[in-house]
Amino acid sequence: MKFDSLIIGGGVAGLSCAIRCAEAGLKTAVIAAGQSALHFSSGSIDLLGRLPNGELVTHPFDAFSALEQQQPEHPYCKIGQSNVKNALDWYQTMMAECGVQLTTQGDETNHLRLTPMGTFRATWLSQQTVHPFPMFEPQQGLTRIALVTVDGFRDFQPELTADNVSKLPQFADVTVTTAAVELPDFEIMQRNPCEFRSIDISRVLRDESKLHAFAKSLIQQVGQADLVVLPSVFGNGDGAATIKLLEGLTGFTICELPTMPPSLLGIRLEEAMKSRYKALGGLILAGDEVKRGEFENGKLARIYTRNHREMPLVADHFLIATGSFFSHGMQAQRQAVIEPIFNLDLSTIPHRDNWYQHDFFSSQAHPFMKMGVKANASLQPSRQGQAIENLYCAGALLSHYDPVTEGCGSGVAISTGHFVAEQMIANHTREIENVPEQQERTIA
Repeated sequence: MKFDSLIIGGGVAGLSCAIRCAEAGLKTAVIAAGQSALHFSSGSIDLLGRLPNGELVTHPFDAFSALEQQQPEHPYCKIGQSNVKNALDWYQTMMAECGVQLTTQGDETNHLRLTPMGTFRATWLSQQTVHPFPMFEPQQGLTRIALVTVDGFRDFQPELTADNVSKLPQFADVTVTTAAVELPDFEIMQRNPCEFRSIDISRVLRDESKLHAFAKSLIQQVGQADLVVLPSVFGNGDGAATIKLLEGLTGFTICELPTMPPSLLGIRLEEAMKSRYKALGGLILAGDEVKRGEFENGKLARIYTRNHREMPLVADHFLIATGSFFSHGMQAQRQAVIEPIFNLDLSTIPHRDNWYQHDFFSSQAHPFMKMGVKANASLQPSRQGQAIENLYCAGALLSHYDPVTEGCGSGVAISTGHFVAEQMIANHTREIENVPEQQERTIA
């Protein structure tokens, strides 16, 4: 099978690249081995929360010059600030067309999102159902917050969240209460505790009569509140509409928090992106895995997958966006870290004892988080020191950044995926324009 662009990896980076390629009319395929990390994500898009030296970032784009000084090999520094901004603007517009509204602050500052632990994380874009707490005054406009769970739901403990929020000095004058609301048909669902997850609850609340009963119980349990915080248990694609209906039934302002996996906020993004990609004519080879590739004259000529066995997949351009250790994009062996598909060159730390800090919960970042594939300014990786002309790398597989400590995982994934797509599109256009020239030479 022959494609214009072939994407290895079905996460944020891979899908961002694939959607942009499909928008430009490239014949594109995505090879996705299984669930992406979006099933474990917050569903918000982080841009830059901290600099490598630990300094808190309030205005991400204003911090790019400091980032370049501290970590010039950071993916953002390789592709440039304007490309990062263009990519995130494109993503926000594209997702709005898919029905997922992502909001940011008008003054280009980060905002804070509340976590189930009662802490706050800086982020750039959040879904419309996530309350954007202001960076400097998160308590602004709030005198009473109600943290509510579903009775019997184990993946959100509002008492823990409330205890930590109440200890924050900004919330000294804010009343934080907790409540548990009974879910209709709870007894039927309680056959096995493992079945009572967010996605199970969402199926019940899709029934409008049960949602009305839930709303009545919510009013009784909460009483008065400026903001009602619920775990994300409201569907995938239709979650925002369900919450809007619940707000109308109760009169509350409601926001949702990501829960333990499966994260419906993350799944909402994934389903919207996949639907957009398929609507553009893109192909997803789900449940498949790339096993090896063959290289010729400094290019990746073809790849072989588990499902297609000895039938090669051929493309003009390839992207590898298989993620980091979590998604098996990299593998840690006893004394070395490898990229398992193509054995690409990595930026690693020689001795295993230096891969991590002594304490798991350390004030210093774990060094292994910055390990990854070496890439040039065009995000082309290399093998044995030789850059591969038609292969690109994006997302968590790239080296020289820490997506967790720096709070930039989704931002890097989207911007590098989009950056690679624009190069693929430009190269494809040049190749098409050169075809008539080549044909004329052949005829002559």
